[in-house]
Amino acid sequence: MTTTAVNPYLDGNFAPVHEEITTDTLKVIGELPPDLSGMFVRNGPNPQWTPIGQYHWFDGDGMLHGVRIRNGKATYCNRYIRTQGWQIEHEAGKAVWSGLMEAPQPELPSKNTANTALIWHAGQLLALWEGGAPHAIQVPELATIGEHTYNHKLSSAFTAHPKVDPVTGEMMFFGYSFAPPYLQYSVVSAGGELVRTVPIDLQTGVMMHDFAITANYTIFMDLPLTFSVERMQRGESALMFESDRSSRFGIVPRHGDNSHVRWFETPSCYIFHTLNAYEEQDELVLIACRMSSTTVLGSNNSDSNADIPRLHRWRFNLNTGQVHEEMLDDVPAEFPRVNENLLGRPTQYGYAGKMSKGLLPLFDGIIKYDLHNGKSQTHEYGQGRYGGEAVFVARPGAKSEDDGWLVTYVYDHAEESSELFVVNAQDVNSEPVARVLLPQRVPYGFHGAWVSEEQLNFGRI
Repeated sequence: MTTTAVNPYLDGNFAPVHEEITTDTLKVIGELPPDLSGMFVRNGPNPQWTPIGQYHWFDGDGMLHGVRIRNGKATYCNRYIRTQGWQIEHEAGKAVWSGLMEAPQPELPSKNTANTALIWHAGQLLALWEGGAPHAIQVPELATIGEHTYNHKLSSAFTAHPKVDPVTGEMMFFGYSFAPPYLQYSVVSAGGELVRTVPIDLQTGVMMHDFAITANYTIFMDLPLTFSVERMQRGESALMFESDRSSRFGIVPRHGDNSHVRWFETPSCYIFHTLNAYEEQDELVLIACRMSSTTVLGSNNSDSNADIPRLHRWRFNLNTGQVHEEMLDDVPAEFPRVNENLLGRPTQYGYAGKMSKGLLPLFDGIIKYDLHNGKSQTHEYGQGRYGGEAVFVARPGAKSEDDGWLVTYVYDHAEESSELFVVNAQDVNSEPVARVLLPQRVPYGFHGAWVSEEQLNFGRI
């Protein structure tokens, strides 16, 4: 008798939910702060149909889960992002595209799943996927408006992690490609106009998931998760981590181009997500979750520390060309976030998901880092409870950097139920100030955003 192994990303709380619902007021344990008003929305993969072949967690159709909070009450809704690929498969009644772990389908265009992250900019919520254009989302309904191409000026893919400067309102983004130009860098004005796109030279195609900004510079990460047609032709993985290659960090003035890039070389590593970056005298400081290597797309690797991210800090000296790298905490952590009102500026605090032990990317708590004093505190979800990325929400009128809340979805395996946790960011060790009980399971996903009440009302009469 043979048994078929269950794909872990189609099982338990990784498994998709298919019903789209909208609720009335939900039960709250504790008390929602009266000045917490807006909507927490999280993106993630949720396959509409049974996948073709071997499913990778990155493959699923994007689904948004949103909790609207106002006047101490909360409601919930979830919606698929109606991408072109979703519509085609919806009408077909089955999966048409295979995923990352299967052979390419040259007869089909790339499927933009819009399943990774969210950003609010220039009066619009955008759902993001790094292989294609953003999708505009209507809030609070979470309805899909359609692809957002900046009046057809968008000429590259669009990172899942654009950066909005809280002072100027500009948004910086990039698109990487596995064919030249390998990297294109763009700036969008505060009003939402794509004002410039310039190519940045790389030696080969790499998977570049994130980047960072400071008040005056942009930092790109040319890391050795490389793409090779030759490998693919040999029947090997097209994407592979090449541990014998160095990592490079490229620093360019915000409105500069390829001729202005300064490259800094470090030992081989991979970084999925940055926490923040800022300028300090002659140095640029970058803080991010570093792993020694990665097997995220199935490539073989004997490194026992592969796929174990830990918070690190780099100092790039623009005068001497030297770079200094140090680990800030040895606890595995990912999905770092910061008070985005200070993005690109010096910050004392950062937040990340504390990774549980095991093979799956599960988070059993929230770590609050005090970057000035080298200390940390942890909010533990409790036995059999796992959460996701915790988004910092500043209290209106806050006088200190950490005056606000951390919000995230938490799943209870024993109860097979999900909740929204609201944690006091100034006292993360304490119990949540509020837990919103949700009417259905929220599968594990990727990145979220807080949309303020002011943003929700933008453009409405």
